[in-house]
Amino acid sequence: LVYNRTTRHSTNSPGVEVRVPGFGETYSIEFLDYNKLAGYFYTMVQHLVNIGYVRNETVRGAPYDWRLAPNENEAYFIKMQDMVEEMYNQYQKPVYLLGHSMGCHYVLYFLNHQPQAWKDKYIRGFISLGAPWGGAVKVLRVLASGENDGIPMISNIKIREEQRMMTTNPWLLPAEDVWPEDHVFISTPAFNYTHRDYKRFFTDISFEDGWHMWEDTKNLTSALHPPGVEVWCMYGVGLPTPVTHIYDEEFPDGDPVDFVYADGDDTLDSLSMGLCKRWVGQQEKPVHVTEYRGLAHLDMVFHEKVLNQMQQILEGKSDVPKEVDVRLDVK
Repeated sequence: LVYNRTTRHSTNSPGVEVRVPGFGETYSIEFLDYNKLAGYFYTMVQHLVNIGYVRNETVRGAPYDWRLAPNENEAYFIKMQDMVEEMYNQYQKPVYLLGHSMGCHYVLYFLNHQPQAWKDKYIRGFISLGAPWGGAVKVLRVLASGENDGIPMISNIKIREEQRMMTTNPWLLPAEDVWPEDHVFISTPAFNYTHRDYKRFFTDISFEDGWHMWEDTKNLTSALHPPGVEVWCMYGVGLPTPVTHIYDEEFPDGDPVDFVYADGDDTLDSLSMGLCKRWVGQQEKPVHVTEYRGLAHLDMVFHEKVLNQMQQILEGKSDVPKEVDVRLDVK
């Protein structure tokens, strides 16, 4: 993407067109490649099919250009609204929305921009899996030195160029009103960066555009206005998760040399994911929270206990346990 500081808007590189395939269908969210090597929602969709749902009819996908924060994806939300209304009109039943990770912020943004009467008619509930409600500490590492997510063919520094072009990374910086003012996210020999130091952080990593991207996006969902529909908020806990990245003098062009850990799902900390508890009492519709002890961030979308819980919700059994221990499955 190319970010324009004057228009505060991103565009594709000149001569490049990017399309998101399969809106309304499930194939592009079930697997991330045509060879079906990188599975994502496949296990979940298949679980739903096994209990009577039909691909592309009663279970549908809403893939989006995840490079762009919601303020730059207006056409997507129109398609989303049209799809929900179309499904409601076809089946005469309100729709459940389900998101994973950043997708939950997209769902929240969508619901926050719908009238309550529309939500009361068309939306049965919102199932949120592993949402970074208070932002993601990992984003600071991604922006500083890059993060290849364990793909050995790509160096962190090389992928950093691409990661810095996406407005979704600054959007998901840890929220200012969630973290203590003295919490250090990035520690270097020269300076310790808290959320009060974002401007200096972007200057020091030679990425001033990031500051403007953050200013454009920081208020899109950070206030966590309640969605106004029944919510099932699920996330993993009990796994060490980095909340401080420690660098040596190679910062920002070398990887972190150490970490400080807190509780979480190995990617997001439980402080951020647990903020959905705030909605209890803030909206008329119920808010249910389940913590899955020992469940990693990506495993959330295909773990048997999560899928069974989701099935019960869809069958109308609203009440859910406050905690599920997935470690008990280990033989």
